[in-house]
Amino acid sequence: MLYALADCDNCFVSCERVFNPSLEGKAVVVLSNNDGCVVARSQEAKALGIPEGLPFYQMAERFPGKEIHALSSNYTLYGDMSARVMSLLRASAPDIFVYSIDEAFMMLGDSKYIAFDAKAWGEELAAKVRRWTGMPVSLGIAPTKTLAKVASKFAKRYPGYHKCCVIDTDDKRLKALALFPVADVWGIGRRTAARLEAAGIHTALDFTRLDAESVRRALTITGLRTWQELHGQDCIALEHLPRKQTICTSRSFPKMLTTKAELTVPISSFAACCAHKLRQQHSMAQYVTVFISTNPFREDLGQQSLTHTIALPAPASSDPEIAAAALKGLDACFRSGFQWKRAGVIVSGTVPEDELQTSFLDISPEQKMKFTKMSALSDKINQRHGDESLMIASALRPKDPETGKGTTFRNSILHTRRSPFYTTDIRDIIEVM
Repeated sequence: MLYALADCDNCFVSCERVFNPSLEGKAVVVLSNNDGCVVARSQEAKALGIPEGLPFYQMAERFPGKEIHALSSNYTLYGDMSARVMSLLRASAPDIFVYSIDEAFMMLGDSKYIAFDAKAWGEELAAKVRRWTGMPVSLGIAPTKTLAKVASKFAKRYPGYHKCCVIDTDDKRLKALALFPVADVWGIGRRTAARLEAAGIHTALDFTRLDAESVRRALTITGLRTWQELHGQDCIALEHLPRKQTICTSRSFPKMLTTKAELTVPISSFAACCAHKLRQQHSMAQYVTVFISTNPFREDLGQQSLTHTIALPAPASSDPEIAAAALKGLDACFRSGFQWKRAGVIVSGTVPEDELQTSFLDISPEQKMKFTKMSALSDKINQRHGDESLMIASALRPKDPETGKGTTFRNSILHTRRSPFYTTDIRDIIEVM
């Protein structure tokens, strides 16, 4: 069995460059919602030393005289471009597992694909994706998923690989691991990497030289699986791929809010967004946390940061259940007399959706099934007709005076630098003069 990992290079920036070629070769950053901080960078921006998470208002001061193109996030565009890339990957391999918006594993297996030269196949696929979508993709091919991740990093970093790196022999594996920092190994977190480096373990090859029992004791079964994968043993099943244990959706508001009624709409939207992400990874949450905070930079105003967690009677992932718990959390933590600048919802304690353990304190099984089916239908409608075509009532916003329709979430936040919805809105289709 061989695995091919396809990874979109600088995904958000690349999506922008597809429709604005003038950004090629320039320092480009994509900002978070409300244009708060940097969430994506081009290679040129990374070379300037722009860190991820840098507040946008500090950019001019930190990098004076530098030509930096800053764009508001356009997740509708990024999601649609990702779907186009994934459709090409799906047509090019017998089986595919979409891991994130910019990554997918292809299982080549015992099929006609394995009879071809893996290197030539990978280079041809990367060129095809670039030619048909405009998106640059790097491929790593190896006998385990972790080694495929290592190979994809080499394909991305070094032009000589022509967008595809193959690790299919033990000699190639040892050479690759000797050049690969242990901190960059998939499955080794920041804290674990610091502990390993403090012990003199700096490369992935150093890590593989540890004995299995010491790895299991220090890093549990998860670390042992990573160790085995780096040795070429395929032992991480798709259902064991790392999933988000905690999902957070939060925003800073363009203007400060003062009443609980004003906070109800964004909190409901954040909760629905978290629920949608849970369903995407086929999991359910046991806890819902709400937090609200004032503007820490306004020293002339009262400061407060409040949070409250609701334990669900049984794990859930439907919009109504997550939103209802979030609004209970808002009721519990809200205090009047403050001007609120930021709020968010966190869902945690995630479990696989097929391991649901019911509780007699929860809603009836019939009602739970109704909510589940309704949320699944909502996902299908929103995927076909656009985000928030169908939404829970508590997330409805005031009507737009021009259209008479409720303002959508994506248009209720600050996005002064956002590109058009080139592929999903007929009004934004490119005109050729």
